[in-house]
Amino acid sequence: MSRSTIHLDDAERTRCEIWTRVMGYHRPIDSFNAGKRAEHAERCYFREPGERHERTPRLNRAEGLQQAA
Repeated sequence: MSRSTIHLDDAERTRCEIWTRVMGYHRPIDSFNAGKRAEHAERCYFREPGERHERTPRLNRAEGLQQAA
């Protein structure tokens, strides 16, 4: 079975809103000030020892902003 690739223009794309947990509640990262955005970009994630499944790497914040534009 062959896979077809769908090509979308930027006008056809839907913006993805990213939320994160901050100080006990969830907020969209678009509402962060510059300092909080920088902190979010520098976060590292805990990986449980012996974790079996692989996760896809997280985009760098600057890469995410470039792709969203």
